[in-house]
Amino acid sequence: MSLYSEWLDRAKNFETEKDYQDFWTVYFDKETQNYKKILGDYKNVFEGTIKELSGTFDMDEQTFVGFLDGINTSLEGGEIDLESLTEDSNVSLKVDFEKLYFNMLNAKADWLFGLEQWDAILSNEKRAEILRQFRASKVFVSQTTVGRNDPCPCGSGKKYKKCCGK
Repeated sequence: MSLYSEWLDRAKNFETEKDYQDFWTVYFDKETQNYKKILGDYKNVFEGTIKELSGTFDMDEQTFVGFLDGINTSLEGGEIDLESLTEDSNVSLKVDFEKLYFNMLNAKADWLFGLEQWDAILSNEKRAEILRQFRASKVFVSQTTVGRNDPCPCGSGKKYKKCCGK
């Protein structure tokens, strides 16, 4: 079983609601500490094996792979194939910080996009611009409606008013 599969098993299988809450409370605290470390030392690219990096970030290997699952889409150079990771796999956490900020907004992770460490990386103006882009990406634009004399979209060849528009 891969580290990622072990993480998914651990993150989904709980005896009680209290176990679920306790697990995620501990995880989100560790995740916040990891982001504080990454953002606080943003010029450094954290690299090494899963085993080394999990020690650097004070997590076990499975939990660290779960953390990678969250940051994966924000990494420069493409996403990591999480299923293939072993404790000896080399990983580079070269982060696209603008993308990370956008993804944190998308995840509604206010405890992460509100960290004070962002001040040194992205200006308030840049963060406001990313927020505008995020909001714009969530706006639904309706498609044009079919006019009564237009061909019916069902493909019958009839006018809309004589077909589906009745």
